[in-house]
Amino acid sequence: MSRPTPVSYVPAWDIWVRLFHWALVLGVGAAALTGFLGDARWTLVHVASGLTATGLVLARIVWGVFGPTHARFADFLPRPGAVIAHLSGRDRRHRGHNPLGALMVLALFAAILALAGTGLAGLGGWLRIGPLAADLGTDTGRMALDLHGGVALGVLALVALHVGGVVFESRREGENLARAMVTGRKQARPGDAPVAPARARGGLALGLVAGLGAALGLGGATLSARPAPNLPVAVTDPLTAQECGACHMVYHPSLLPAASWSDLMAGLDAHFGENAWIDAGDAAEIEAWLTAHAAETVDTAPARLFVRTDPAAPATLTETPAWERLHDDLPDGLFARAPIFTRANCAACHADAATGRFSPFAIEIPKETPK
Repeated sequence: MSRPTPVSYVPAWDIWVRLFHWALVLGVGAAALTGFLGDARWTLVHVASGLTATGLVLARIVWGVFGPTHARFADFLPRPGAVIAHLSGRDRRHRGHNPLGALMVLALFAAILALAGTGLAGLGGWLRIGPLAADLGTDTGRMALDLHGGVALGVLALVALHVGGVVFESRREGENLARAMVTGRKQARPGDAPVAPARARGGLALGLVAGLGAALGLGGATLSARPAPNLPVAVTDPLTAQECGACHMVYHPSLLPAASWSDLMAGLDAHFGENAWIDAGDAAEIEAWLTAHAAETVDTAPARLFVRTDPAAPATLTETPAWERLHDDLPDGLFARAPIFTRANCAACHADAATGRFSPFAIEIPKETPK
């Protein structure tokens, strides 16, 4: 009785490919969870996860040119004939990526880079921050975010196909491919597809990655420093601050359309159940300030959202369809407790409420304090 042929294992995935793979899993996973399930307070984590995934892909592209044998694109970029042969089962076994796996790698790289591009466009246009803020407006930003969401769904579909492909190929080849991405070693079998050994050029790759990172960081910072047009004025009219701030927070005029401000100023004797009458001259001056800086005069997400008011309450910010939609997941009791007390107290949770920007990076729901 003959002895079974001992199984020999050979290096397949170097440490950098393995670290890249699992770090990308974490980055994409965190971005997906915060993007699909998180609220606005998770935006910073979402952006950081997306930028991390993008950086990993760019570094992997460099390593695909200068890495060792199976890390290189030259080892696994497929030809149409190789894909057909693999699908028909006539292809030889690959110790690196097989033709379908190679197509998945390229598709995931392209999709993640597309996510980065649409995400930056969304930040620049819709939130008016980042390297594209000076170039894009809210209309373009909104379209970019819609496209960003569509590409994200495509990435989830690719991930599902990738996992299914790993399971299928593992069974077909009789080898745990996921474990190979942990250990870095795969079985060597007779008839495996031949490889052209290549030596890694780690120093050159590291230098290129560092240079690329520095160039992107410096370029992003330089572009982000450019002033974005059509943003709300940062200074509040002193008279408006004095008269309005005597009773409540001073709302930025870009949060309502000019018609709503005119209606509000015309009814000061019945101002949300209170008599807020002031001198007619002062009222006219305040109205002129409010309408001159109303929602129609700026290009920000809050202005675009809140310009559509409730016809039954045109001067009530918290009755606008956008306000209700953005806050519908918050319990009613949150607005009644200290230190918030009312739905109209925007500044309690939005550190930049006075500027009219309402950045998701400036949201912090305060802890309840004793009354």
